[in-house]
Amino acid sequence: MKLQQFGNAGVIESVKAVSDLYAPISGEVLEVNVALDADPAEVNKAPYAGGWLFKVRVSDAGETSSLLNAADYEKFAAL
Repeated sequence: MKLQQFGNAGVIESVKAVSDLYAPISGEVLEVNVALDADPAEVNKAPYAGGWLFKVRVSDAGETSSLLNAADYEKFAAL
């Protein structure tokens, strides 16, 4: 599957809502974390470990300049 930066990459379902999932970067999906089928809460418990969604072969590394780093995202999310 090919992704375009900020394009639709799928859907995330929770108890309260269904939300679109947007690709942070353009590229080709190499792997999907099927372990989340058994334990979807892992996304919230360990997003930097077992809670990843998919792995992408980046097609344009220059796109990373428009992304937030983890510290900036935490500040943004706290608003």
